Amino acid sequence: MTKLPTGIAELDLVLGGGFSPGSCVVLAGAPGTGKTILAQQICFANATAEHHAIYYTTLSEPHAKLTAHLEEFAFFDTAAIGETVEFHHLAALAEPSGDLPMTAVSTEVVRNAFETRPSVIVIDSSKALHEAEGPNFRRSVYELASRVAHTDAVLVLVGEYEEEDVRTAAEFAVADAIILLTNSSTGLVDRRWLRVAKLRGSDYLSGRHFFRIGQPGIELYPRMEATLPTSPTGAERRLSSGIEGLDQMMTGGIPSESASIIAGPSGAGKTVFCLQFLNEGLRKGENCVYASFQESERQTLLKAKNFGWDFDKAIAEGKLSVVHVQPVELGLDVVAARLRREVVTKKATRVVIDSISELEHAADSGRFADYLWALVGTLRKEGATVVLTSETAAFFGPAFELAHGLSFIADNIVLLRYTEIESEIRRALVVVKMRDSDHTKSLVEFEITNKGAIVKGKFAGVSGVLSGTPTPSEQKFREFFGR
Repeated sequence: MTKLPTGIAELDLVLGGGFSPGSCVVLAGAPGTGKTILAQQICFANATAEHHAIYYTTLSEPHAKLTAHLEEFAFFDTAAIGETVEFHHLAALAEPSGDLPMTAVSTEVVRNAFETRPSVIVIDSSKALHEAEGPNFRRSVYELASRVAHTDAVLVLVGEYEEEDVRTAAEFAVADAIILLTNSSTGLVDRRWLRVAKLRGSDYLSGRHFFRIGQPGIELYPRMEATLPTSPTGAERRLSSGIEGLDQMMTGGIPSESASIIAGPSGAGKTVFCLQFLNEGLRKGENCVYASFQESERQTLLKAKNFGWDFDKAIAEGKLSVVHVQPVELGLDVVAARLRREVVTKKATRVVIDSISELEHAADSGRFADYLWALVGTLRKEGATVVLTSETAAFFGPAFELAHGLSFIADNIVLLRYTEIESEIRRALVVVKMRDSDHTKSLVEFEITNKGAIVKGKFAGVSGVLSGTPTPSEQKFREFFGR
């Protein structure tokens, strides 16, 4: 069955393709949530010379004012008004007393539906009709929806409804689809959400989906967890990290299409590790994406240049995208959509997310782990090898814990630490985990030079390096045996 698209690709994804022909749809929400814009966007997307879109208003603002508010949006077409998109004011059917009888409304809508065979019919606001009709509204709206369905037109009822109305109002019982639009405040940020409460005869992506209203109109960002990416099959080849000595420790490099977490305290070398990983990919002709939530693109390019890596040229040639975003301001699903778009557009094989701490701060309670799993899975499904950085709290000492125990997301985990040897702070590296692969378990010294990071080798003659305060091996022997 061919469905009626909404004109918003992401909303069609949520709806499993759009609305079934002849269905009755309710767009519900408080004032200012975007109901009218969404209804108009659906109309303009489906209005053709053969099948018009008809927009009925009840007691709302004048049509001239309504269309004036729409002129700023890209979907709006002035030439379509009166040609393929028709506006009608139902108030003309009101009785001398001012009442708007549902019988007259139904007769007019059904007549127009059978005569013109439109693709979509909108009534804005159906809540006003409900209040005017009273207890008989259930039968009236059922008859209206049933008769319009014979024309295959999608009937859209727009109204200012509360959550309680969804459970009790007659139009929601009749509706084949219910879409709820809401506004919410998180700290100092206001966010808009869309949720499909009902979609008869079809599966859909559940939960709240973030959206914003911009020049294109409604811009929807489906909840990343709802996409449920299948596990990537992975490939047997290895990608070089670009770090001298590390590939040998990882039995040939990082497995392609895997996910790796580089964990360590501030300044331990996580970002250098990631930039070197990308530089190696660029050197081999691969396309890469770097997502930074702290440093700007300019700061990133300057840092790379300090090590002799020409990222400016890679960007100019379209080989590298540096994505600098603020998750707290934009929202997690906006970040995910942008990253996926960059990866798909560039066919990127290497992706760095630096760091996941900012994503965690932007997440609602209890959401972070599922979101990150879905995001990483989606990028890997597109053929990318993903490296993430994670900040650990302890600069010294044996404590090591990933945020919310996220080790299940990573195939590989590399830990960077500080240690003190002979009154000197030095860096240590250990490959903690590699899924389905052997690796070197040794704790090695990790040094950052003016050409990047290198693995120098094992710490000789000392033990307890991971604790941050190593002691000579001979001293440990004497303490153990009491000599």
